[in-house]
Amino acid sequence: MVKNSAAGLLTSVDSMFTTQEERDNAQRSYVIDLPAAQISDFPDHPFKVRMDESMMELADSVKQHGILVPSLVRPMPDGGYQMVSGHRRKRAAELAELPTVPCIVRELTDDEAIIIMVDSNLQREQVLPSEKAFAYKMKLDAMKRQGQRTDLTSVPVAQKSGGKTSRQILGEQVGESQDQVRRFIRLTNLTPELLDMVDNSVLKEKGQLQMALRPAVELSYLSKDEQNALLEVMEGEDCTPSHAQAIKIRDFSEKGKLNPDVILSIMQEEKPNQVEQFKMPKNRIAKFFPAGTPAQKIEDTIVKALEMYRKRERAMER
Repeated sequence: MVKNSAAGLLTSVDSMFTTQEERDNAQRSYVIDLPAAQISDFPDHPFKVRMDESMMELADSVKQHGILVPSLVRPMPDGGYQMVSGHRRKRAAELAELPTVPCIVRELTDDEAIIIMVDSNLQREQVLPSEKAFAYKMKLDAMKRQGQRTDLTSVPVAQKSGGKTSRQILGEQVGESQDQVRRFIRLTNLTPELLDMVDNSVLKEKGQLQMALRPAVELSYLSKDEQNALLEVMEGEDCTPSHAQAIKIRDFSEKGKLNPDVILSIMQEEKPNQVEQFKMPKNRIAKFFPAGTPAQKIEDTIVKALEMYRKRERAMER
């Protein structure tokens, strides 16, 4: 009797401090060691498992100490399992030749799995623009579907969140403005070659063309054929467009006037940051100007003086 009473008390206390959803999740989760071969990768996984120095270090750590944090998988109808969170740990276990990978097995819907997969991977130390682009898109689509379903909640997501859009909510969750979320999602419309250039702006690999986010967003509105034509010009000129050039390229595209010749003409325009600058220590010319003279006036005066000097020199040569 005492044992039953204690059990009943514990159950009631548990009910006080956990939600029904949390209790249901706890009942449908368990930890098990699984062979890596039984775990399939998440479909269209946006986060790359790179064989870089960080991966080698992780593999060495796993070889010495094992995997300290279990991966999260979900059971599949065919009897296998699908990785939700832990792709790098799984690869490190394979490199370390471990027979199994410790995993938390949890029943998850497709949309639940997408949201957990994205959230867990965004905690990585370095997340590339292409990874954010597809991850934000996948999570936003999942959030919208959840908001439309009546079996998940009795109140629509937007209504519970004070009328905020899914993109606003996503932005708050990932620490980005909704405009920045929109920019990243636009990158999913780039060809793989152009998207690699945006990643290169973060990776800073020598000898690789790099492109900033803002011009890349403008170029995402071009058709695939136009993007391929632009790629040929960029590779030939060994440069990428500035934001202003990208806006101009997009404008020609929307007017139906973009072609390889137009692209080449725009790309050959001199960018402001490419104009060679001449600098002179201010103390060398300070005595010729009153204190507080604006820099532009000093420059104009020097240029005018040089023009007068050149005229005089030419007159003396005659």
